[in-house]
Amino acid sequence: MNDLSHRSRYLARLQRVLDYIYDHLDEPLDIDRLARIACLSPYHWHRIYQGLYGETIATTVRRLRLHRAAGLLANGTQPIADIAALSGYSSLQSFTRTFRAVYGTPPARYRKEGSHRRFRPAISGDAEMEHRDVEIRDVPAMEVVSIAHVGDYMQIGKAFDALEAWLAARNLLSADMRMIGIYYDDPGVVEKAQLRAKAGVLLPRRVDVAAPFDMTPVRGGRYAVLRHKGPYADMHAAYEWLFGEWLVKSGHEPADAPVFEEYLNDPKHTAPAELLTEIYVPLAQHVAT
Repeated sequence: MNDLSHRSRYLARLQRVLDYIYDHLDEPLDIDRLARIACLSPYHWHRIYQGLYGETIATTVRRLRLHRAAGLLANGTQPIADIAALSGYSSLQSFTRTFRAVYGTPPARYRKEGSHRRFRPAISGDAEMEHRDVEIRDVPAMEVVSIAHVGDYMQIGKAFDALEAWLAARNLLSADMRMIGIYYDDPGVVEKAQLRAKAGVLLPRRVDVAAPFDMTPVRGGRYAVLRHKGPYADMHAAYEWLFGEWLVKSGHEPADAPVFEEYLNDPKHTAPAELLTEIYVPLAQHVAT
């Protein structure tokens, strides 16, 4: 068995741990339990995890819980104390301290003033709402290596982790790959549990894939592209503005194809406030009249 095969075996074991974490964020996550899921020694498995993923297991759990908390703050009215408890914090003070350290602002201020607020409807005639950085781009058709995700879009990170583990096991991770998320359903219409998406990567060369991975074509053509800076949890408001404000005033019509997103930096190594995402909305060739 070669070095790549050994690495692949470890990644497969640790992927089971990540799957478990995503599915049990509401519960206490015992290190020994996670070691048993990985079928690795509890004395050493977390060192292997950090070596392969570049962060400790505690950092992963904190990042995922805070990501979910940010979504609840940005898109709901649930009391902050309840969100703190749901995120595994015994006190509101400790949750506030940790959230501020990661997101750069305390949770109450984030709810009021986070980047999602920039896309809330403004007073009629406010020029700020008329001029966003939306570009019209002609995008070539492409095929991405992908894995399906069904459920809450906020949990698509689980699919991306599986995809990155697959790439790492085959030594395909590279600086020139592009991470792509394809979203088929409107979360305002489709039940959260039924939402369909794919986590994908555009590689510099074609590779062979097998289930559960596949090759997914992405439509070429004209797109409206909005660059979003900030936490992924804030992007719901950006979509509302893009479709409800910009599109209806732009003279363009959407094409019959899914939206996709391109992730320009890595959430494991980037502060949430600095995350860059480009939202691609497919446009019909004719212009609305």
